[in-house]
Amino acid sequence: MTVSETSTPAAFPEAGRRIIFYLLWDPRGIVDDYVVHKLEKLRGFAEHIFVVVNGKLTPEGRSRLSEVADTVWQRENRGFDVEGYRAGLAEFGEDRLSEYDELILMNYTWFGPINPFEPLFERMDAEEVDFWGLTDHARVEPNPFTGEGVLPRHIQSHWIAVRRRMFQSEQWRRYWREMPAITSYSDSILQHESVFTDRFARDGFSFLVAYPSSDFSSENASMFDGRALLDAGCPMLKRRPFFHDPLFLDRNTVVPRHYLDAAIERGYPVEMIWQNLTRSSQPKVLSTNAAMMRVLPDVDTGYDTEHPLRVAVAMHIFYTDLTAELLAHAARLPGSFDLFITTSDETKAAEIRAHVAEQHDPARGAVEVRVTPSNRGRDMGAFFVGCRDVLTPGRYDIVFKLHSKKTVQDGFTVGEFFRWQQMSNLLNSPGYAANLLALFQREPGLGVVFPPMVHTGFPTLGRAWFTNWGPAAEMCEKLGISVPFDDPSPLAPFGGMFAFRPEALRRITQVDWTYEDFPAPSSNADGDLSHVLERLPAYAAAEDGYHTRTTANLEYAEISHTALEYKLDRVTRTLPGYANEQSGLFDRTGSFLEGGLLGFVKAYLRLHRPNLVPSLYRVYSPVRGVYRSLRSLRHRARRVRTVPVAQEPRVDEMEIL
Repeated sequence: MTVSETSTPAAFPEAGRRIIFYLLWDPRGIVDDYVVHKLEKLRGFAEHIFVVVNGKLTPEGRSRLSEVADTVWQRENRGFDVEGYRAGLAEFGEDRLSEYDELILMNYTWFGPINPFEPLFERMDAEEVDFWGLTDHARVEPNPFTGEGVLPRHIQSHWIAVRRRMFQSEQWRRYWREMPAITSYSDSILQHESVFTDRFARDGFSFLVAYPSSDFSSENASMFDGRALLDAGCPMLKRRPFFHDPLFLDRNTVVPRHYLDAAIERGYPVEMIWQNLTRSSQPKVLSTNAAMMRVLPDVDTGYDTEHPLRVAVAMHIFYTDLTAELLAHAARLPGSFDLFITTSDETKAAEIRAHVAEQHDPARGAVEVRVTPSNRGRDMGAFFVGCRDVLTPGRYDIVFKLHSKKTVQDGFTVGEFFRWQQMSNLLNSPGYAANLLALFQREPGLGVVFPPMVHTGFPTLGRAWFTNWGPAAEMCEKLGISVPFDDPSPLAPFGGMFAFRPEALRRITQVDWTYEDFPAPSSNADGDLSHVLERLPAYAAAEDGYHTRTTANLEYAEISHTALEYKLDRVTRTLPGYANEQSGLFDRTGSFLEGGLLGFVKAYLRLHRPNLVPSLYRVYSPVRGVYRSLRSLRHRARRVRTVPVAQEPRVDEMEIL
């Protein structure tokens, strides 16, 4: 069949039959709640739901899909959604398809329905068109994918509905038959999404867009105008704004937090969003785009005392003069809590027990002071080995990890500020502590809470992985954690104090660590187990679908924000352009500012002679390797000479910087 003068576009029949081809891909083969929820809501509008799974699918995932779909068909992960659609259409068969009045090609890249589907289908069913879409991308010149030509206006591929006149045509058959191999994301845009609309429109087929870009302020409303799109009644919220480059979003004043707020206002189960995004996104990118830090007030605004959480505090005390301060902070927790204190010897334990007896707290439950057989790993060893039983999932709802932080080697004021930054952003006051626990009550998927990254007194910004990236990646492989790492710094509890659900950190806490796995108390080297585990809580939680928040009190938020604003102002004063352009400049040149003349030569080559870099690197790399090995040996020799074994180490229990 071809388009002819006697055939005309038609509305969707009153008793029409619709089939949805739903393309799903998940690197772990997991079917998240948002997929099941979406398909359940679509069930009333489709006679047949055909799910095409690209790649992995767990048995549990298949079972979940089978409850909401008529067909679950798994294929190799090849060709992105384009070849998935083509293969699914072929598998279903042209003869069977001829029995339907409309098909929809739809994929997993959006949450919904944020607004009800009913008004959308009612409106579009009445339109006499050959195909229609949910949203479109406006015409752009030059084409951003090629740098030349035109990116034509096109319906976006997350939802394309096609009526019988078009999908039974020879043009339709030829389109899919002649589709070239799709090997990249840009291929899927340039070979399918951006050409589909124009191709069939030129062939004489008519189309409409339910929420066209012309009604909004940008060429891509699903990305740049998500809030306005939802306000207009669109049922879809795209996933991409939450894991896209934060600097690109900042340049274009895209605030995904506003999209999220709009979804919450409309009653969408936001936990479905967190469950899916945490596993697939870089935690710090997600935290930034969704603005997940919470500035909590000191007045209790919502802790549910009728359903109190079972709380434990695991507290490591090396410096006993901080015992009273630590106990006072823990006493700010609402309701009863159990207290487990670890320390390094019996003398300290006796002093701690005296403090506990003196500081009577009627709300405090069981108290146990434990002397660890080893001080290896300091607070981290005591926590993961000495308190393993406390961390068992199911015993407590929430566990707080605290310790007597001094950071003596960096000076008194640095140490005092760091400890205040940690303690006040977890347990600033009774009302603050209640509000922090209320976050866990309201958000079942909240796994970990800790203070924002410390930056006052420490050079953390831009380098907080330090030399731990490689060892952390190896550890994640052992623990089954495949959540992508952030760059250049992780989302992590620097300082070693945080609150968490034991279920969220089971991949770390349920390992049979021994004290011998941890570094000696005199060691303070990046790359050891203590430093690595300190950087992994958000990533371990995300692997199991738990999200992370940072929390700050009002005073710290004021201090931190003004300091960050000034630092950024000074650092970027000689750099042109916006933040994404400034960052791109540094990414291209590398870390030349610390490299002297050689650093500037490297920067010049990367900017002006990039074609020479690979050849020169093959010569430079082995020379650099020898140099670094010699420098490392010299550094170790210097440490051996300057830190006698018998000397009491002037280091914090867990100094991370």
